Amino acid sequence: MTAFSAHDHAHMARALQLAERGAYTTQPNPMVGCVIADRERVLGEGWHVRAGEPHAEVNALRAAGGAAQGATAYVTLEPCAHHGRTPPCADALVAAGVTRVVAACRDPYYQVAGQGFAKLEAAGVTVEHGLMEAQARHLNRGFFSRIQRGRPWVRVKLGMSLDGRTALANGESKWITSEQSRDDVQRWRARSGAILTGIGTVMADNPRLTVRLPEGVDFVPPLRVVVDEHGRLPARSHLLTDGAAPTLAVHGDDVVPAYGDDVSAFAVRRFVHGGLDLGAVLSQLAQRGVNELQVEAGATLSGALLRNGLVDELLLYVAPVLLGEKAKPLFAGIDPTAMATRLGMAITEVRQVGPDIRLLLAPLSSLPPG
Repeated sequence: MTAFSAHDHAHMARALQLAERGAYTTQPNPMVGCVIADRERVLGEGWHVRAGEPHAEVNALRAAGGAAQGATAYVTLEPCAHHGRTPPCADALVAAGVTRVVAACRDPYYQVAGQGFAKLEAAGVTVEHGLMEAQARHLNRGFFSRIQRGRPWVRVKLGMSLDGRTALANGESKWITSEQSRDDVQRWRARSGAILTGIGTVMADNPRLTVRLPEGVDFVPPLRVVVDEHGRLPARSHLLTDGAAPTLAVHGDDVVPAYGDDVSAFAVRRFVHGGLDLGAVLSQLAQRGVNELQVEAGATLSGALLRNGLVDELLLYVAPVLLGEKAKPLFAGIDPTAMATRLGMAITEVRQVGPDIRLLLAPLSSLPPG
């Protein structure tokens, strides 16, 4: 196992910070950062800003100029080896005279997947990888999920009261959580490739599902996706009339909806007992380049995703209010009959946002489909 120095750790930590600057703009590409250094001295920095534009290594090499000769490149993901919309970064590193490359992790994409390292080593460049790999994989968990599992990383966003309710019995839910929490949600939306909701939420709330960030903050508008089993999406829906982001409808394969030209759509099979094949929905979104999927839906769709083991992360905002026992629950269809079959959660982060508490949780197991 490679013994990395304190300088190595410091430069890779900086490269990861740089990579995250592309969180709102790199989709469907991964976030990548690069530092060119000579021992402790930083010669150039760069990150991947947008798909189709230069990658992190090229931006860092441009900043370093001729000083890159004989230097070390710290990069958060294996340099690419293929011609896509940009030339191979491995070639650029070799041409610049870099003599050592330290990468956090291997790129799982089939056109790279070790080929970048091989190209560098063939040119006499020393290659080491595995430094801060866990952090790098977490940063790009959506990209790794799409490439390795064939589906996006699924994050379900919910706001609830202290007694675990998401809306009053009559459906009223505006607003349980604070303005600060609603602003915080916008940043999670911005890093998502798509936002998924159900037709019930559309009919009840007519959401726009757009990103609202401070002026000057750049982002790629996420695709808006509505699970519309019976093809009922109304023409008045903001998802159709608000052109700030594209919309995609998903319906049953036995339905011929009349959406018109303003919305794209695809069909998936309907199960005999009702409901669409949500795994097939996620697969289709992955094929459309969606790395992270944010679900903003009601208890029915959220519960179906959770029951089927398709939720990777819960983004839960807990407001210091009580809504009472008749109010609506977080998830529908979750009804374990014994403590041994309960669904456990790992708390990965706790943070206060205004008066609310924001929890990030990861399901520890899956319930059998209902």
